[in-house]
Amino acid sequence: MTQTSQETVIGRITSVFGVKGWLKVYSYTDPKEGILGYPDWTLVLNGKRISAKLEEGRRQGQGIVVRLKGIDDREVARSYAGADILVSTAELPELPSGEYYWYQLEGLDVFTVSGEFLGKVHHLMETGSNDVLVVRATSGSIDQRERLIPYLPDQVVQQVALDQGRMVVDWDPEF
Repeated sequence: MTQTSQETVIGRITSVFGVKGWLKVYSYTDPKEGILGYPDWTLVLNGKRISAKLEEGRRQGQGIVVRLKGIDDREVARSYAGADILVSTAELPELPSGEYYWYQLEGLDVFTVSGEFLGKVHHLMETGSNDVLVVRATSGSIDQRERLIPYLPDQVVQQVALDQGRMVVDWDPEF
């Protein structure tokens, strides 16, 4: 499935760092430093889109700090706090077979192995031990419950068919 014009969120600007316009970034990439491999960012803040160019960045303690082109003042930098960082999905590296980016799983219809429709993947959460699918009911699902289903390929997640927009899970609907 080739996507060309889609974007995905890879991090968020959290606050300023120092007095020269550097910014603290919370990275959603794995490893965290992976965010530094994408030089062209689209920042989204309060519904407004801003093009930004990564000048430099580095690990700082548990987080990442960056300097964006044209921002060299602490007060200007502060105005970017809270912005989501998006990149084109076309820039993301291709994953090995059977591995998926979160954005690819979001929106998939989720069915049990016996064919019961549980709803759609709304988003995923990182819990430490494994990622969790947040599946929300939609019209046609067996009930109106939200379910938290561990993303465990071959154990719980039996099949992911991106081309069909569906996922099959070995999951008891009563959970």
